[in-house]
Amino acid sequence: MSYNFQKIHILNFASWRLGGKLLVLLFVCVFLLTSCKNENPQAEVKMRDIADDLGRKIKIPEKVERVVSLAPNLTENIFAVGAGDRLVGVTTFCNYPEAAAKIAKVGDTMTPNMETIIALKPQIVFVSTASQIETFSKTLEANNITVFVTNPKDLNGVLTNLRQLGEIFGTIERTTILLNELQERIFAVDELVLDKPKVKTFVQIDKESLYTIGKESYLTEIIERAGGTSVTKTVATAYPKLSKETALALNPDVIILSESPDNMEPNEVFKNSPAVKNKKVFKINADILSRPSPRIVDALEQLAESLHP
Repeated sequence: MSYNFQKIHILNFASWRLGGKLLVLLFVCVFLLTSCKNENPQAEVKMRDIADDLGRKIKIPEKVERVVSLAPNLTENIFAVGAGDRLVGVTTFCNYPEAAAKIAKVGDTMTPNMETIIALKPQIVFVSTASQIETFSKTLEANNITVFVTNPKDLNGVLTNLRQLGEIFGTIERTTILLNELQERIFAVDELVLDKPKVKTFVQIDKESLYTIGKESYLTEIIERAGGTSVTKTVATAYPKLSKETALALNPDVIILSESPDNMEPNEVFKNSPAVKNKKVFKINADILSRPSPRIVDALEQLAESLHP
């Protein structure tokens, strides 16, 4: 009888110890689950308000760590402000700087792969025109991905976009140094052409189709800053296509070729123009000329040297 009592007592004590351990284990599990819930990044991410070039008020995280660029100039700009390491996706056209080649590709500028972008989990997708946003912004926003639109219309707009990126990525000090350097170079060109006569200039983007720049292109203003005046500055849209009859009547003093394999010489309609007769035909790398990035200041300097050697 005494033996059975002792046995039962021992079993009860063992059960109590086991129950105690189970309670402790249960408490630990509840604590860990609660901690994990509290550490949910979606619950604790601090947001801030910012406006893009379309005037849209959008929310972005206080700390931006993962972004996608859908334009070569934006990729250049993000690297330029010291945030290239935040890029997790770029387009197949993003070829500068060299480090861009190592970043995952999400398709081309106008038809990016939405599934690839979403899988990369960016906080922001940067686009360069309003036309892009209409096609896929709803898909991205449904996946909690912010779309930021840039649309610089002149040289100051390019500098403003760089300043915005510095603020977004928290690289204000580096961005300020960059902007000061660019401003000094721009002012140097202003001084160079200050008292020089304006030179009638035609920018040929494509030889056969005669695509050029119109009044809505930021390059029209760049030509003016370089000491020229675009002979197509009153033509509607940013990049109009001219007829040969229209181009023939322009009679430019200087022709600037946006240098690419199919645009290495002026269209034949310009054969009797002062530009061709006086050998005032100059080439500028198409990427430098066509991208509103820090390298547009390179284009400005080259244009000024061509128009006023």
